Amino acid sequence: MSKSQDKIGVAVVGLGVGAQHALGYLATGECNLRWVYDLDTRKSEEFIRQVGTGAVANSFAQILDDSDLQVVSIASFDDAHYEQVLAALNAEKHVFVEKPLCRSLDELRLIKEAWARRQGRLKLSSNLVLRAAPLYRWLKERISAGSFGDLYAFDGDYLYGRLPKITGGWRKDVENYSVMEGGGVHLIDLMLWLTGERPSFVWATGNRICTRDTGFRYDDYAAATLEFPSGLVGRVTANFGCVHPHHHSMRIFGTQETFVYDDAGPRLHNSRDPDATPSAIAHSPLPKSKADLIAQFVSAVAQDQNLNAQTQEAFDVISICAACDRALRSKSREEIQYL
Repeated sequence: MSKSQDKIGVAVVGLGVGAQHALGYLATGECNLRWVYDLDTRKSEEFIRQVGTGAVANSFAQILDDSDLQVVSIASFDDAHYEQVLAALNAEKHVFVEKPLCRSLDELRLIKEAWARRQGRLKLSSNLVLRAAPLYRWLKERISAGSFGDLYAFDGDYLYGRLPKITGGWRKDVENYSVMEGGGVHLIDLMLWLTGERPSFVWATGNRICTRDTGFRYDDYAAATLEFPSGLVGRVTANFGCVHPHHHSMRIFGTQETFVYDDAGPRLHNSRDPDATPSAIAHSPLPKSKADLIAQFVSAVAQDQNLNAQTQEAFDVISICAACDRALRSKSREEIQYL
């Protein structure tokens, strides 16, 4: 048996962010890049020339027919995720997929049913990559240790700052494109992961003032207020039209400490004394790359580790995003339906 046959066979779909996926798999030393597939065949061919391994697939079906393939890594346009994830699971492949995992509760229900039928044999993970940032790993440990006291508010803002990408790119052509699913999803995931709680209800509102004279047809700004059973209140915005560099900001309020991250950097307040100076935090708020969660996923596949709790968290994030979008449409308080 060759060394390549000892390794995990991987295919990468979509070579925007997917190029980083492919490099992440190769960097583990445990994977054999068998296929790359992009709608632009020239992009696939050029990437294969650069990395010196793998083959260009002519279709998604060709990838799924490969019996030596174990992992499909999906970084296609958002509206393709659902069908590709479902098809890969039904073909008995492990799946790593860019956010959003899918775009509706109906899609999520079918994906979860396909995944559940495999009873944990197939690993399914969504690339909610801010979890890999050193700052948020540090923050999670501090919250879990009780340093914040009781949490009562979480504020997060996703500042996209790339207006031409929604007025001129593929997003304007996607039916019912959601800025909450396309960007706010990162802050929703951090809210769940850091607090360890799930909200029950959501109110939301939005507008498309920044894009009103363009071909983009949906709200480019969305703001959601989320109610938790503990009394914690979450506020998440997805601000795609802002005049601001691509960024995110966050504030977490506890009875003993307050965390703030904005343009001035991350810092921690632990005194109500008006003369007290907050402590600057040196940890990075960003992962090294968009492939930082891939090594963990590869280990789970190689060692058959249980990822069920993490997969359910990805399902919960989509359940919340879907509820936010329902609240945007209804202009009323919506109960979050978890699958």
